Amino acid sequence: MSASDSSTFPLVGLQAVSNAQHQWVALAFHLTPQAGLAAPALAQLFAYPDMRAALAPLDFIVSLDDPLHVDEALAASLPAQHTILRVPAAACARNEVQNRCRALAERGFRLMVDGEAGLDAGKAGMRALSADAGGGLPSMVSILTLAGPHWVSNVADKACLANWRSAGFSWFSGAYSREGAAEAPNSDGTSRKRLLALLGLLARDADSRELEILLKQDPALAYHLLKLVNSAAFAPPAPIHSFTQAINVLGRRQLQRWLQLLLYARQQDDGGANALLPLAAVRGAQMEFLSRERGGDRDAQDMAFVAGVFSLLDVLLGMPMTEIVSALSLDLDVVRALLDRAGPLGDMLALTETERPDPARLQALGIDTETHWRGLLQAYHWAIQVSRNL
Repeated sequence: MSASDSSTFPLVGLQAVSNAQHQWVALAFHLTPQAGLAAPALAQLFAYPDMRAALAPLDFIVSLDDPLHVDEALAASLPAQHTILRVPAAACARNEVQNRCRALAERGFRLMVDGEAGLDAGKAGMRALSADAGGGLPSMVSILTLAGPHWVSNVADKACLANWRSAGFSWFSGAYSREGAAEAPNSDGTSRKRLLALLGLLARDADSRELEILLKQDPALAYHLLKLVNSAAFAPPAPIHSFTQAINVLGRRQLQRWLQLLLYARQQDDGGANALLPLAAVRGAQMEFLSRERGGDRDAQDMAFVAGVFSLLDVLLGMPMTEIVSALSLDLDVVRALLDRAGPLGDMLALTETERPDPARLQALGIDTETHWRGLLQAYHWAIQVSRNL
Protein backbone atom coordinates (compact mmCIF):
# COMPACT_ATOMS: atom_id res chain seq x y z
CA MET A 1 0.00 0.00 0.00
CA SER A 2 1.32 3.41 -0.94
CA ALA A 3 1.96 6.26 1.48
CA SER A 4 -0.95 8.23 0.05
CA ASP A 5 -3.27 5.31 0.67
CA SER A 6 -1.92 4.98 4.21
CA SER A 7 -2.76 8.59 5.00
CA THR A 8 -6.44 8.01 4.25
CA PHE A 9 -6.71 4.51 5.67
CA PRO A 10 -9.62 4.18 8.16
CA LEU A 11 -8.90 3.87 11.87
CA VAL A 12 -10.55 0.72 13.17
CA GLY A 13 -10.58 -1.36 16.33
CA LEU A 14 -11.35 -5.03 16.81
CA GLN A 15 -13.29 -6.58 19.67
CA ALA A 16 -13.23 -10.31 20.30
CA VAL A 17 -16.56 -12.06 20.85
CA SER A 18 -16.53 -15.37 22.73
CA ASN A 19 -18.89 -18.24 23.35
CA ALA A 20 -19.75 -19.65 26.77
CA GLN A 21 -16.57 -21.75 26.72
CA HIS A 22 -14.47 -18.56 26.32
CA GLN A 23 -13.48 -19.48 22.76
CA TRP A 24 -13.38 -16.71 20.18
CA VAL A 25 -16.16 -17.03 17.63
CA ALA A 26 -16.27 -13.59 16.02
CA LEU A 27 -14.63 -10.18 15.79
CA ALA A 28 -16.64 -6.98 15.97
CA PHE A 29 -15.32 -4.11 13.86
CA HIS A 30 -15.37 -0.66 15.47
CA LEU A 31 -14.87 2.21 13.04
CA THR A 32 -13.87 5.43 14.77
CA PRO A 33 -15.54 8.73 13.82
CA GLN A 34 -12.34 9.64 11.98
CA ALA A 35 -13.01 6.76 9.57
CA GLY A 36 -15.72 8.75 7.83
CA LEU A 37 -18.58 7.03 6.05
CA ALA A 38 -18.83 3.39 7.07
CA ALA A 39 -19.34 1.89 3.63
CA PRO A 40 -16.16 3.21 1.92
CA ALA A 41 -14.12 2.47 5.06
CA LEU A 42 -15.39 -1.10 5.20
CA ALA A 43 -14.64 -1.60 1.51
CA GLN A 44 -11.07 -0.44 2.08
CA LEU A 45 -10.62 -2.71 5.11
CA PHE A 46 -11.94 -5.84 3.47
CA ALA A 47 -9.87 -5.21 0.34
CA TYR A 48 -6.70 -5.22 2.44
CA PRO A 49 -4.28 -8.00 1.37
CA ASP A 50 -4.75 -11.29 3.27
CA MET A 51 -7.21 -9.70 5.68
CA ARG A 52 -9.69 -12.57 5.54
CA ALA A 53 -7.01 -15.25 5.77
CA ALA A 54 -5.48 -13.58 8.81
CA LEU A 55 -8.74 -13.62 10.76
CA ALA A 56 -10.14 -16.94 9.57
CA PRO A 57 -12.15 -18.87 10.68
CA LEU A 58 -13.85 -16.21 12.82
CA ASP A 59 -17.01 -14.42 11.79
CA PHE A 60 -17.04 -10.65 11.28
CA ILE A 61 -19.65 -8.44 12.97
CA VAL A 62 -20.08 -5.19 11.06
CA SER A 63 -22.31 -2.46 12.49
CA LEU A 64 -24.32 -0.39 10.02
CA ASP A 65 -26.18 2.83 10.69
CA ASP A 66 -28.15 2.31 7.51
CA PRO A 67 -28.15 -0.91 5.42
CA LEU A 68 -29.03 1.17 2.36
CA HIS A 69 -25.39 2.30 2.34
CA VAL A 70 -24.35 -1.26 1.46
CA ASP A 71 -24.30 -0.97 -2.30
CA GLU A 72 -23.54 -3.80 -4.70
CA ALA A 73 -19.83 -3.05 -4.79
CA LEU A 74 -19.51 -3.23 -1.00
CA ALA A 75 -21.70 -6.31 -0.75
CA ALA A 76 -19.50 -8.05 -3.30
CA SER A 77 -16.33 -7.17 -1.35
CA LEU A 78 -17.58 -8.64 1.93
CA PRO A 79 -17.33 -12.40 2.61
CA ALA A 80 -21.06 -13.04 2.96
CA GLN A 81 -20.79 -16.45 4.63
CA HIS A 82 -18.60 -15.02 7.41
CA THR A 83 -20.19 -11.58 7.80
CA ILE A 84 -22.91 -10.61 10.25
CA LEU A 85 -24.49 -7.23 9.53
CA ARG A 86 -25.69 -5.50 12.71
CA VAL A 87 -28.58 -3.10 12.14
CA PRO A 88 -30.24 -0.71 14.63
CA ALA A 89 -33.74 -1.81 15.59
CA ALA A 90 -35.14 1.62 14.71
CA ALA A 91 -33.93 1.33 11.11
CA CYS A 92 -35.94 -1.85 10.59
CA ALA A 93 -39.19 0.14 10.62
CA ARG A 94 -38.51 1.50 7.13
CA ASN A 95 -39.86 -0.53 4.21
CA GLU A 96 -36.82 0.17 2.03
CA VAL A 97 -34.51 -1.07 4.79
CA GLN A 98 -36.55 -4.25 5.19
CA ASN A 99 -36.31 -4.90 1.46
CA ARG A 100 -32.57 -4.26 1.40
CA CYS A 101 -31.94 -6.48 4.41
CA ARG A 102 -33.88 -9.36 2.89
CA ALA A 103 -31.85 -8.99 -0.30
CA LEU A 104 -28.62 -9.11 1.69
CA ALA A 105 -29.86 -12.20 3.54
CA GLU A 106 -30.53 -13.89 0.20
CA ARG A 107 -26.88 -13.26 -0.71
CA GLY A 108 -25.77 -15.21 2.38
CA PHE A 109 -25.28 -12.43 4.93
CA ARG A 110 -26.55 -13.04 8.44
CA LEU A 111 -28.45 -10.16 10.01
CA MET A 112 -28.42 -9.09 13.66
CA VAL A 113 -30.75 -6.49 15.12
CA ASP A 114 -29.29 -4.16 17.71
CA GLY A 115 -31.95 -3.42 20.29
CA GLU A 116 -35.38 -4.67 21.17
CA ALA A 117 -36.61 -6.82 18.31
CA GLY A 118 -40.18 -6.57 17.11
CA LEU A 119 -42.27 -7.42 14.08
CA ASP A 120 -40.18 -5.06 11.95
CA ALA A 121 -37.04 -7.06 12.70
CA GLY A 122 -38.76 -10.19 11.48
CA LYS A 123 -39.86 -8.45 8.29
CA ALA A 124 -36.23 -7.41 7.68
CA GLY A 125 -35.01 -10.99 7.94
CA MET A 126 -33.12 -10.58 11.22
CA ARG A 127 -31.78 -13.84 12.66
CA ALA A 128 -30.02 -12.71 15.82
CA LEU A 129 -30.19 -10.10 18.55
CA SER A 130 -27.51 -7.89 20.08
CA ALA A 131 -27.80 -6.03 23.35
CA ASP A 132 -25.74 -4.00 25.81
CA ALA A 133 -25.46 -5.61 29.23
CA GLY A 134 -25.80 -2.18 30.81
CA GLY A 135 -29.23 -1.65 29.30
CA GLY A 136 -31.13 -4.55 30.81
CA LEU A 137 -32.43 -7.80 29.36
CA PRO A 138 -34.59 -7.67 26.23
CA SER A 139 -38.02 -9.27 26.38
CA MET A 140 -38.18 -13.04 26.14
CA VAL A 141 -40.34 -12.62 23.04
CA SER A 142 -37.45 -10.86 21.28
CA ILE A 143 -34.99 -13.53 22.38
CA LEU A 144 -37.12 -16.52 21.51
CA THR A 145 -38.44 -15.33 18.15
CA LEU A 146 -34.95 -15.04 16.62
CA ALA A 147 -32.74 -18.05 15.95
CA GLY A 148 -29.50 -16.52 17.24
CA PRO A 149 -26.76 -16.73 18.26
CA HIS A 150 -27.48 -13.64 20.35
CA TRP A 151 -24.60 -11.34 21.38
CA VAL A 152 -24.38 -9.21 24.52
CA SER A 153 -21.59 -6.64 24.84
CA ASN A 154 -20.15 -4.82 27.86
CA VAL A 155 -20.48 -7.86 30.11
CA ALA A 156 -18.89 -6.58 33.31
CA ASP A 157 -18.19 -9.77 35.26
CA LYS A 158 -18.91 -13.49 35.43
CA ALA A 159 -22.11 -12.98 37.40
CA CYS A 160 -23.39 -10.77 34.60
CA LEU A 161 -22.28 -13.40 32.07
CA ALA A 162 -24.24 -16.11 33.88
CA ASN A 163 -27.35 -13.92 33.93
CA TRP A 164 -27.33 -13.25 30.19
CA ARG A 165 -26.39 -16.82 29.40
CA SER A 166 -29.42 -18.10 31.32
CA ALA A 167 -31.58 -15.67 29.35
CA GLY A 168 -30.58 -17.30 26.07
CA PHE A 169 -27.50 -15.34 24.92
CA SER A 170 -24.51 -17.38 23.75
CA TRP A 171 -22.01 -14.79 22.47
CA PHE A 172 -20.31 -12.41 24.90
CA SER A 173 -17.79 -9.58 25.08
CA GLY A 174 -16.68 -7.22 27.80
CA ALA A 175 -14.48 -6.81 30.85
CA TYR A 176 -15.51 -10.21 32.25
CA SER A 177 -12.88 -11.80 30.01
CA ARG A 178 -10.19 -10.04 32.06
CA GLU A 179 -11.32 -11.56 35.33
CA GLY A 180 -8.92 -14.03 36.88
CA ALA A 181 -9.84 -17.42 38.28
CA ALA A 182 -9.92 -17.35 42.06
CA GLU A 183 -7.62 -19.80 43.76
CA ALA A 184 -9.37 -22.65 45.54
CA PRO A 185 -10.11 -21.90 49.22
CA ASN A 186 -8.00 -24.84 50.40
CA SER A 187 -5.08 -24.04 48.10
CA ASP A 188 -1.67 -23.39 49.65
CA GLY A 189 -0.61 -21.25 46.70
CA THR A 190 1.79 -23.90 45.38
CA SER A 191 0.67 -23.51 41.78
CA ARG A 192 1.10 -19.73 41.90
CA LYS A 193 4.56 -20.07 43.47
CA ARG A 194 5.57 -22.55 40.79
CA LEU A 195 4.42 -20.18 38.05
CA LEU A 196 6.41 -17.34 39.56
CA ALA A 197 9.47 -19.57 39.82
CA LEU A 198 9.13 -20.54 36.16
CA LEU A 199 8.72 -16.91 35.16
CA GLY A 200 11.87 -16.11 37.10
CA LEU A 201 13.80 -18.81 35.26
CA LEU A 202 12.56 -17.50 31.91
CA ALA A 203 13.42 -13.92 32.82
CA ARG A 204 17.04 -14.79 33.62
CA ASP A 205 17.43 -17.15 30.64
CA ALA A 206 17.96 -20.17 32.87
CA ASP A 207 19.50 -23.43 31.75
CA SER A 208 17.17 -25.85 29.96
CA ARG A 209 17.71 -28.44 32.69
CA GLU A 210 16.33 -26.05 35.32
CA LEU A 211 13.26 -25.43 33.20
CA GLU A 212 12.78 -29.17 32.72
CA ILE A 213 12.88 -29.86 36.47
CA LEU A 214 10.19 -27.26 37.15
CA LEU A 215 8.04 -28.35 34.21
CA LYS A 216 7.93 -31.90 35.57
CA GLN A 217 6.37 -30.53 38.75
CA ASP A 218 3.44 -29.03 36.84
CA PRO A 219 1.54 -31.75 34.93
CA ALA A 220 -0.88 -29.28 33.28
CA LEU A 221 1.90 -27.08 31.93
CA ALA A 222 3.92 -30.11 30.82
CA TYR A 223 0.90 -31.51 28.99
CA HIS A 224 0.29 -28.27 27.11
CA LEU A 225 3.96 -27.98 26.11
CA LEU A 226 4.09 -31.50 24.68
CA LYS A 227 0.74 -30.98 22.97
CA LEU A 228 2.11 -27.83 21.40
CA VAL A 229 5.32 -29.31 19.96
CA ASN A 230 3.39 -32.27 18.55
CA SER A 231 0.82 -30.01 16.86
CA ALA A 232 0.54 -29.19 13.18
CA ALA A 233 2.23 -25.86 13.87
CA PHE A 234 5.56 -27.65 14.27
CA ALA A 235 4.87 -30.94 12.45
CA PRO A 236 7.70 -33.02 14.01
CA PRO A 237 8.84 -36.02 11.95
CA ALA A 238 8.22 -38.28 14.97
CA PRO A 239 6.18 -37.86 18.17
CA ILE A 240 7.97 -35.92 20.91
CA HIS A 241 7.70 -37.32 24.42
CA SER A 242 10.44 -35.61 26.42
CA PHE A 243 11.01 -32.03 27.54
CA THR A 244 14.56 -32.10 26.20
CA GLN A 245 13.23 -32.89 22.72
CA ALA A 246 10.58 -30.21 23.09
CA ILE A 247 13.17 -27.62 24.02
CA ASN A 248 15.35 -28.62 21.07
CA VAL A 249 12.42 -28.41 18.63
CA LEU A 250 11.30 -24.99 19.80
CA GLY A 251 14.67 -23.39 20.43
CA ARG A 252 15.41 -21.15 23.39
CA ARG A 253 13.74 -17.99 22.11
CA GLN A 254 10.53 -19.68 20.98
CA LEU A 255 10.48 -21.83 24.11
CA GLN A 256 10.44 -18.71 26.27
CA ARG A 257 7.65 -17.16 24.24
CA TRP A 258 5.45 -20.23 24.22
CA LEU A 259 5.97 -20.89 27.93
CA GLN A 260 4.99 -17.32 28.71
CA LEU A 261 1.72 -17.96 26.90
CA LEU A 262 1.31 -21.50 28.24
CA LEU A 263 0.95 -19.99 31.70
CA TYR A 264 -2.48 -18.81 30.57
CA ALA A 265 -3.52 -22.15 29.06
CA ARG A 266 -5.00 -23.69 32.18
CA GLN A 267 -8.59 -24.84 32.03
CA GLN A 268 -11.13 -22.92 34.07
CA ASP A 269 -13.45 -24.22 36.77
CA ASP A 270 -16.37 -24.12 34.33
CA GLY A 271 -14.50 -26.34 31.88
CA GLY A 272 -13.87 -23.55 29.38
CA ALA A 273 -10.62 -22.17 28.05
CA ASN A 274 -8.84 -19.37 29.86
CA ALA A 275 -10.17 -16.14 28.35
CA LEU A 276 -6.89 -14.41 29.20
CA LEU A 277 -4.83 -16.56 26.80
CA PRO A 278 -5.79 -14.95 23.46
CA LEU A 279 -5.76 -11.48 25.06
CA ALA A 280 -2.20 -12.01 26.25
CA ALA A 281 -1.23 -13.30 22.81
CA VAL A 282 -2.73 -10.24 21.07
CA ARG A 283 -0.91 -7.84 23.39
CA GLY A 284 2.42 -9.63 23.05
CA ALA A 285 2.28 -9.86 19.27
CA GLN A 286 1.08 -6.27 18.84
CA MET A 287 3.78 -4.97 21.17
CA GLU A 288 6.45 -6.84 19.21
CA PHE A 289 5.08 -5.43 15.94
CA LEU A 290 5.03 -1.86 17.24
CA SER A 291 8.57 -2.18 18.55
CA ARG A 292 9.80 -3.45 15.18
CA GLU A 293 7.98 -0.68 13.30
CA ARG A 294 9.63 1.91 15.55
CA GLY A 295 13.10 0.54 14.79
CA GLY A 296 13.58 -1.76 17.77
CA ASP A 297 16.20 -4.49 17.45
CA ARG A 298 15.58 -8.13 18.33
CA ASP A 299 16.19 -7.62 22.04
CA ALA A 300 13.85 -4.62 22.11
CA GLN A 301 11.18 -6.63 20.34
CA ASP A 302 11.56 -9.44 22.86
CA MET A 303 11.14 -6.99 25.75
CA ALA A 304 8.05 -5.53 24.10
CA PHE A 305 6.57 -9.02 23.69
CA VAL A 306 7.24 -9.82 27.36
CA ALA A 307 5.61 -6.57 28.48
CA GLY A 308 2.49 -7.37 26.47
CA VAL A 309 2.13 -10.97 27.65
CA PHE A 310 3.00 -10.19 31.28
CA SER A 311 0.53 -7.27 31.45
CA LEU A 312 -2.21 -9.70 32.50
CA LEU A 313 -0.21 -11.64 35.09
CA ASP A 314 -1.76 -9.75 37.98
CA VAL A 315 -5.17 -10.96 36.80
CA LEU A 316 -3.95 -14.49 36.14
CA LEU A 317 -2.21 -14.87 39.48
CA GLY A 318 -4.60 -12.78 41.55
CA MET A 319 -1.86 -10.67 43.10
CA PRO A 320 -0.55 -7.10 42.75
CA MET A 321 1.75 -6.42 39.83
CA THR A 322 4.26 -4.86 42.25
CA GLU A 323 4.70 -8.25 43.93
CA ILE A 324 5.07 -9.99 40.60
CA VAL A 325 7.76 -7.73 39.18
CA SER A 326 9.67 -7.81 42.49
CA ALA A 327 9.92 -11.59 42.15
CA LEU A 328 11.25 -11.44 38.58
CA SER A 329 14.43 -10.17 37.00
CA LEU A 330 12.82 -7.92 34.42
CA ASP A 331 14.36 -5.07 32.48
CA LEU A 332 13.60 -1.68 34.03
CA ASP A 333 11.74 -0.54 30.90
CA VAL A 334 9.45 -3.56 31.20
CA VAL A 335 8.87 -2.88 34.90
CA ARG A 336 7.96 0.77 34.22
CA ALA A 337 5.53 -0.31 31.52
CA LEU A 338 3.85 -2.94 33.70
CA LEU A 339 3.57 -0.79 36.82
CA ASP A 340 2.89 2.69 35.49
CA ARG A 341 2.39 2.39 31.70
CA ALA A 342 5.39 4.68 31.57
CA GLY A 343 8.20 4.99 29.04
CA PRO A 344 8.13 3.92 25.39
CA LEU A 345 6.96 0.40 26.25
CA GLY A 346 4.27 1.81 28.53
CA ASP A 347 2.97 4.04 25.74
CA MET A 348 2.75 1.08 23.38
CA LEU A 349 1.14 -1.11 26.04
CA ALA A 350 -1.55 1.49 26.71
CA LEU A 351 -2.38 1.42 23.00
CA THR A 352 -2.71 -2.38 22.88
CA GLU A 353 -5.13 -2.32 25.80
CA THR A 354 -7.73 -0.28 23.92
CA GLU A 355 -10.28 -1.85 21.58
CA ARG A 356 -11.05 1.55 20.06
CA PRO A 357 -7.71 3.20 19.23
CA ASP A 358 -7.06 6.86 19.99
CA PRO A 359 -5.77 8.80 16.95
CA ALA A 360 -3.73 11.15 19.18
CA ARG A 361 -1.98 8.20 20.83
CA LEU A 362 -1.16 6.67 17.46
CA GLN A 363 0.25 9.96 16.24
CA ALA A 364 2.40 10.30 19.36
CA LEU A 365 3.87 6.84 18.67
CA GLY A 366 4.53 7.70 15.03
CA ILE A 367 2.20 4.94 13.81
CA ASP A 368 -0.13 5.64 10.88
CA THR A 369 -3.56 4.06 10.62
CA GLU A 370 -2.61 1.55 7.93
CA THR A 371 0.37 0.35 9.96
CA HIS A 372 -1.87 0.04 13.00
CA TRP A 373 -4.31 -2.12 11.03
CA ARG A 374 -1.49 -4.29 9.73
CA GLY A 375 -0.31 -4.79 13.31
CA LEU A 376 -3.81 -5.68 14.46
CA LEU A 377 -4.14 -8.30 11.72
CA GLN A 378 -0.81 -9.89 12.63
CA ALA A 379 -1.58 -9.83 16.35
CA TYR A 380 -5.05 -11.34 16.03
CA HIS A 381 -3.80 -13.93 13.55
CA TRP A 382 -1.13 -14.97 16.07
CA ALA A 383 -3.70 -15.12 18.88
CA ILE A 384 -6.04 -17.27 16.78
CA GLN A 385 -3.18 -19.67 16.03
CA VAL A 386 -2.14 -19.78 19.68
CA SER A 387 -5.70 -20.61 20.76
CA ARG A 388 -5.81 -23.44 18.23
CA ASN A 389 -2.50 -24.98 19.25
CA LEU A 390 -2.63 -24.72 23.05
